[in-house]
Amino acid sequence: MNLKIKICGLKHPGNIRDVVALQPDYIGFIFHPDSKRFVGGLDGAWVRRLDGTKKTGVFVNADAGQVNAAILQYGLAAVQLHGQETPAYCAALKGLGVEIIKAFGIDAQFDWAVVADYETVADYYLFDTKSPRHGGTGVRFDWGLLSGYGLNTPFFLSGGIGAENIREALHIADDRLYALDLNSRFETEPGVKDIGLLKQTLQSINDE
Repeated sequence: MNLKIKICGLKHPGNIRDVVALQPDYIGFIFHPDSKRFVGGLDGAWVRRLDGTKKTGVFVNADAGQVNAAILQYGLAAVQLHGQETPAYCAALKGLGVEIIKAFGIDAQFDWAVVADYETVADYYLFDTKSPRHGGTGVRFDWGLLSGYGLNTPFFLSGGIGAENIREALHIADDRLYALDLNSRFETEPGVKDIGLLKQTLQSINDE
């Protein structure tokens, strides 16, 4: 199985260490203060020393200077943008040498034409369930809507992926599907990942 795995919404050092030991391809830290998984006072120097996974910062309409500071403080290799960030904003961040993951909230009314504006500045798209909370809902959108996506940029699939439906996600017949984003359905409480459930699920992915 060639799909990458991102485990997002981390905030507690002990739990983070346990997640990193599972060797996901990406781990995510949420820098949106309104999120229940906001990193808060997590020690950036400690995070920077974590090896073996791409550290990703999740932002919503953040000031570009704040994103730049977080990249340096936490050693971020990627930024995931969940707001109304413009293509020019994305291009400026891309110039800092990080991967750009532009997120879009998907529902039946989503206009797939809007993603085209980001094709030259985003390394990846992330398709999540549309929500005023910008993600972390634990609710899945209709994956059949992905048939409306007509570009070549690879994408992360997010929104309500859990142990009970991950096999279905693994069998989505789309060569552009790059990674699965695991978050709230693998928690004991917001920001605390269920390591046993993750370990079992990652093993099932490896067995595919």
